[in-house]
Amino acid sequence: MLTQIVLVAMLLIGLSLLLNLWSLLRGSSMPDRLLALDTMYINSIALLLCYGIYGASNLHFEAALLIAMLGFVSTVAVCKFMSRGDIIE
Repeated sequence: MLTQIVLVAMLLIGLSLLLNLWSLLRGSSMPDRLLALDTMYINSIALLLCYGIYGASNLHFEAALLIAMLGFVSTVAVCKFMSRGDIIE
């Protein structure tokens, strides 16, 4: 039963990733595109976690943690660039 639920969750998260990609490509402004990109990395973390549960592998959880750290740092850098025009002061 758990495997079927995880597979359905992976399918829905994959659909969410495709919709976020469409939003990223068709975004009207830069903050909309940044929000779509942030949502995409959060969905990729969720997809990796579901795949780790499905495959019973710890490696996927570590990859999800790496994506979370890199996503946070890149979001802060892009927001700082958008607000000030420069990343390093």
